[in-house]
Amino acid sequence: MELAQDKIDLIEKIIKNDRKFVNNEDLYDDFFNETCKRSFLIVKTVSSDATLEAYLKKIATTSILNVLKSEGRLRRTRSGYMSTKEVPIESAVQSSLPDYSKIEVTYEPVDIQDTPEDLAIKKEILQKIVDTVYEIDESTPDKNYLKLYDLRYEKGMTQKEIAEELNLSQSEVSKRLFKLMEKVKQAFN
Repeated sequence: MELAQDKIDLIEKIIKNDRKFVNNEDLYDDFFNETCKRSFLIVKTVSSDATLEAYLKKIATTSILNVLKSEGRLRRTRSGYMSTKEVPIESAVQSSLPDYSKIEVTYEPVDIQDTPEDLAIKKEILQKIVDTVYEIDESTPDKNYLKLYDLRYEKGMTQKEIAEELNLSQSEVSKRLFKLMEKVKQAFN
């Protein structure tokens, strides 16, 4: 697995700017290796620098969380992730404080929209998938890969429903869908 030096520098910068990197510098190599492993294919396919950087930030954040969890430095709580060095607020409350447990606080749900970078990445990836499915369908028209893709991933039909629609056995539909996804994966490699 080889990446260009500019991509390596970008990944290094992103990792060091992540807020979870602080106090976990000794795990830099693990963060870097995990991020490279997860981003290798996308680095080869995304051409826009801004899109690549946005995508790498998401990959680095996920990679850092995974490494910290596997190293036992992070644990999942009801409210998200917490460092194992932090003390939950419930255990830090002293008995001399008033009991606020009966107070109920409610928050309005927030609708988080995708950023323009997220939308650009999704659009590029989906376009690559669609182009690949068209190419696969043209090379083997007797397998109806385009129709399979449309019924399964666009219309959300089950394999059983697709089998009835195309007059095939469910196992044949399953095999064709598996082959289609394998070919799409190969196109990304």
